[in-house]
Amino acid sequence: MSEFEVLGSEVQWNGKFLRAGVERFRHRDGEQVSREKVWHAGAVGIVAVDEQNVWLTRQPREVVGADASLEIPAGKLDAPGESPLQTAKRELAEEIGKRAGSWKQLFAFYTSPGFTDERVWLFLATELSDSGPAEADENERIEVVRWPLKRLDAAISECEDSKTLIALLWLAARDRLT
Repeated sequence: MSEFEVLGSEVQWNGKFLRAGVERFRHRDGEQVSREKVWHAGAVGIVAVDEQNVWLTRQPREVVGADASLEIPAGKLDAPGESPLQTAKRELAEEIGKRAGSWKQLFAFYTSPGFTDERVWLFLATELSDSGPAEADENERIEVVRWPLKRLDAAISECEDSKTLIALLWLAARDRLT
């Protein structure tokens, strides 16, 4: 049994892919609490690796004032009925023009569980081949970056995106163990 129960929620704002509001809970001891919450459908991130490179993107992230955020290919779970793996495959083709012969789900994590239920499923994509030209969604300005694995520490130092940091630190740990 859970240590708390959901009493209800009040959505105060609805957007294209998220909503925000307040959710109320009662703990086992009877105490009731309210938490501001952002509901999010979730997302995927892809560690796309060949023998010598990890494939990344650079794109502006206006919300944080970044002209060129270094990131792994990623995307929202925004297609009805699409699984995280299907979303990852679609996003890999759209963002960097690649497909993978081998897919492995690594793990999933919450980006900031203090205020959002956004969960990211992280996948390893290997045996890469071209799928055709990258076709980013409208209003996306994506530069494809082929980053040498031997310079992985430099990518980690440059990166400020949490899903990418988690992915690159996982990759660096994996490579140190092999």
